[in-house]
Amino acid sequence: MAKVKPRVKIPKRPPEERIKDFNEVALTLSEEQAISEASRCLQCKNPTCVKGCPVGIEIPKFIKYVKEGEFEKAYRVLKEKCPIPAITGRVCPQEKQCEKGCVLAKLGQPIAIGALERFVADWAREHGIEEELPEAKPTGKKVAVVGSGPASIVVAADLAKLGYEVNVFEALHIPGGVLVYGIPEYRLPKYIVRGEIDYLRKLGVSFDFGILVGRTIAMSELLEDYDAVFVGTGAGHPRLLRVPGENYNYIYTANEFLVRINLMRAFMFPEYDTPVHVGERVAVIGAGNTAMDAARTALRMGAKEVYILYRRTEAEMPARREEIENAKEEGIKFVFLVQPVEFFGDKNGNVTAVKLMKMKLGPPDQSGRPRPIPTGETVTFEADTIINAIGFVPNPIVPRTTPGLKVDKRGRIIVDEEGRTSLGRVYAGGDIVIGEGTVIEAMGWGRIASKAIHKDLSKL
Repeated sequence: MAKVKPRVKIPKRPPEERIKDFNEVALTLSEEQAISEASRCLQCKNPTCVKGCPVGIEIPKFIKYVKEGEFEKAYRVLKEKCPIPAITGRVCPQEKQCEKGCVLAKLGQPIAIGALERFVADWAREHGIEEELPEAKPTGKKVAVVGSGPASIVVAADLAKLGYEVNVFEALHIPGGVLVYGIPEYRLPKYIVRGEIDYLRKLGVSFDFGILVGRTIAMSELLEDYDAVFVGTGAGHPRLLRVPGENYNYIYTANEFLVRINLMRAFMFPEYDTPVHVGERVAVIGAGNTAMDAARTALRMGAKEVYILYRRTEAEMPARREEIENAKEEGIKFVFLVQPVEFFGDKNGNVTAVKLMKMKLGPPDQSGRPRPIPTGETVTFEADTIINAIGFVPNPIVPRTTPGLKVDKRGRIIVDEEGRTSLGRVYAGGDIVIGEGTVIEAMGWGRIASKAIHKDLSKL
């Protein structure tokens, strides 16, 4: 193989500057950088990068257009398969998906597919490029979409393009699901999400807010009014540690902490009337992307010291390498091989410390990672704010209030390979089906379900 140019270095703001605000950390490539990076693509005859993309973006095709400076054409290629490229370009774990499949990954220098995707989407927005809206003949059929996160966005977009009347039911006051409540502003500015959601509205998708399906309205009522229902309610229900002292003040779940700051704009207090307490010494439990988000957010909210407490070692951390490196650059400290077993508080009920069991690594567990095993030795770690970021489980309201809708022992809705549930005309996808996943994995399930809905409704 001929010598390959080195991968372009993704620009980002310096740590000492970015920890003082919630502006984006990573920056968009310049036109020159994008063209240079795109020119590295080998344009493989058998593009394994595409196989790694859950929504099947024609990656070599859009990159070829970038190389040629045909940015609008590149944008059109992206939008054919991905309704929200400005979002996926920012938050997808490309290193585990499309970039992992890149032939150049064997040299440790895969094409920066995510950065190119973001560049194209940002270029299109900045140049006022309007999406091409298909002239679909109305089918006369109606589809209800429950939830407005990544899986639901794909289903709504796909079916609207095919001529279905699509209505999205969202429990919160704005659309976007985890994109608005879970991902911090410095990783995904909310104006980007609003812009991508506007595309759905242009396609004719309508939204009803403050509607909690299973409480405000029953699934049976939706089935009376709609020809099909898609459930994309995600996995936003926090896992609890279930150890003594967990109810002390200032012990947050990551969900509560990030919702207050991301969705309710606590970082703009008092302009937004959402106070949130962040002490001087913060401990975040867990080591996934959500833990990184919580830790880096706490730092920006004024904490003097922020620690990640994790029961395994750095090698087993599930967070994206990029997020781990960003956290380190910003001064987040890591404590490995420890697990909380008890919390302590003061006479006012405020948390003051956590007792940590020291762990050692044993044989692999079901995840394939070494199992953490208690050593019997404990230490006390002082902290005045604790954030539990050990993970989430599927939102239970729809399954619990919908007779006949089968779930597995972890509360995930059971579907066939095309997203059909145990109830006729009801489909599901995303985290409510797979548990905690990535944005693009959820979108992939949305694509699968939209195809099944169209196939089934076309027979009626």
